[in-house]
Amino acid sequence: MIVALAGGVGAARFLQGLVRAMEPEQITVVVNTGDDIELHGLYISPDVDIVLYTLAGIVDEQKGWGVKGDTFRCLEMLGRYGLETWFKLGDMDLATHIYRTMLLRSGHTLSQATEAIRRALGVKVRVLPMSDQPVRTIIITDKGPMHFQEYLVKRKAMDKVLGVRFEGIEEAEPAPGVIETIEEAGGV
Repeated sequence: MIVALAGGVGAARFLQGLVRAMEPEQITVVVNTGDDIELHGLYISPDVDIVLYTLAGIVDEQKGWGVKGDTFRCLEMLGRYGLETWFKLGDMDLATHIYRTMLLRSGHTLSQATEAIRRALGVKVRVLPMSDQPVRTIIITDKGPMHFQEYLVKRKAMDKVLGVRFEGIEEAEPAPGVIETIEEAGGV
């Protein structure tokens, strides 16, 4: 068994090749959740989603993120209501976030929600979030501290970085299966 430690688009593309080189059932991916964010009342896990969408064969290859063929009508309407729309969430992508948020609010862990989404998308690779507890990457800039997504996506990484803080890291524990999978792996 191989364990891949992953985060984002680059990891998702690497995994596309890895599943061609070995059986998907022999791969476990531990995915970064430090960039997760809540927007519009929804829990969004961008790195988990890009890995799942890529392995499910539904990623928008041209953009490098989101679901291929997705529309942005919901986001357009949110903009009409005066809400911020800098984080581009397609309609099918929003369905994932709605489903995940419903599962989390009903008492499921992030690991359990990720597993439900993985199964529904038909992904054979095992996908684990790094932790069920929230960890937030905060970028300390010359304009003040901001969430990683705000720094990278909204502000296009234009502010001078003075430091990085990981909120919640002291309380966070590896998600169930993470440590055991790494210890039993033939390669990481």
